[in-house]
Amino acid sequence: MKPMFIIFCLLGLQADCNQTPTPTSASSSPISYTEIKSKITSEQQRLHDAYLVDGNNKDSLINVSRAYIFGEIINSVFPAWFGTPWAFNGTTTQPKTDSIACGYFVTTVLRDAGFKIPRVKWAQMASETMILRMTSDIKRYSNIPAENVIVEIKTRGPGLYVVGLDLHVGFIYYDDKTIQFVHSNYYQPDIGVMAEEPIGVNPFYYSKYRVVGKILGDKMMTAWLTGNTME
Repeated sequence: MKPMFIIFCLLGLQADCNQTPTPTSASSSPISYTEIKSKITSEQQRLHDAYLVDGNNKDSLINVSRAYIFGEIINSVFPAWFGTPWAFNGTTTQPKTDSIACGYFVTTVLRDAGFKIPRVKWAQMASETMILRMTSDIKRYSNIPAENVIVEIKTRGPGLYVVGLDLHVGFIYYDDKTIQFVHSNYYQPDIGVMAEEPIGVNPFYYSKYRVVGKILGDKMMTAWLTGNTME
């Protein structure tokens, strides 16, 4: 297959990834978690091969890969985890089997999305330290109303964010229409992993200190495409 044809085919992925996600319940994911991971691995390999073949279109492939994995995380990986209980020592690697702590939820999602990361090591880090391993595009907020932080996230633009809080860590995604806080929620441990509005009764809203890192940047996506380990 010619390199340019590969690029044009892959660019078609972006349309699918820009659809509005609706991760609201544990039943939102219609296929098994093993199938979700297998699908991601297969697409990652195809994109990896195209990245190696066409040296003149690496930027386009990074953008295609970012759109693809953003869509898979919010539309497939997150919903698969909904309803997995929270526990302080929870370390399960499979949704809805046992429990998962907030840090392990973040690192497990990223690992299962194809990023080669030290899952346990990162999960046990302070959230700000973990975020700095993924991005330098971070902002820190101390005693700032949550509403103001959300306005700034929207100004920074659509994408996937990791948010470090006083005693918690989770994701925020913004797709230019919807903004959701996705986390293993110790406020509601029996439900655990959920997506909810960030302005509400939750750790994001009540935290006094927030670190917000926008992930899936070019460096992180290059590591995903090439299979390089992030330490």
